[in-house]
Amino acid sequence: MRFELCVTWKGVIVGESDDVSQVGGRPTVVTVAHGTRHDTGNDVARALTAAAGRLLGAPALASYVELSEPLFADVVRGLDGPAVAVPLLLSTGYHVRTDLPEAIEASSAPVVLGEPLGPDPLLARAQVARLHEAGARPGQRVVLVAAGSSDEAATCDQTRAVAHLARAWDGPVELACLAGIGPRPADVVRPGDAVSPYLLSPGFFHDRLRREVSDGVIVADVLGEHPDVVDLIVARARALGA
Repeated sequence: MRFELCVTWKGVIVGESDDVSQVGGRPTVVTVAHGTRHDTGNDVARALTAAAGRLLGAPALASYVELSEPLFADVVRGLDGPAVAVPLLLSTGYHVRTDLPEAIEASSAPVVLGEPLGPDPLLARAQVARLHEAGARPGQRVVLVAAGSSDEAATCDQTRAVAHLARAWDGPVELACLAGIGPRPADVVRPGDAVSPYLLSPGFFHDRLRREVSDGVIVADVLGEHPDVVDLIVARARALGA
């Protein structure tokens, strides 16, 4: 499915200054993941945030949209200084366009909200590394499996993620989605394929993917705490003024 119009996310700032770094004090870096009932999945966001904070030399705090604490809305309400918010979400969607901006409107301090983490070539590099770790062969057909969304902008982002991965993998890559718009893994994955989960951490969708893919198909690990993911978070935070 092809979409001619792709949405480019623009940062959102709350406060009197156009530059959060000039408001006063070093901005806190607040990452915001979706959140999961799987503790190991939430630990990934915490580990990525801590690693990015160390590289930035800045205070950094992980938060979540839902299902885990601290919630992003609670964090921004309790700020005592400026912050930059880096979504650890892999595509545009309702959370990025609605939930997070609404939370920032109730913030106690200036906050700049960045674009979703994906798609990005650094994520594709991390996916290639995970494919190699799982035993995928160069040139092998790969299916990128995303969580999916009913938002066409998210589907556009997933299509761009496929293009990034195809360039990095130097081989054929197809898209499948576990929910929302797009074909399901059962309709796309063939014997001999390798599967690249377009997922940040283990959780509901990763468990579902494991159940839906037949035996004998290589399934790479989630992006997780890969150094390229950390570098991308650092780059996004710096671009916002951290």
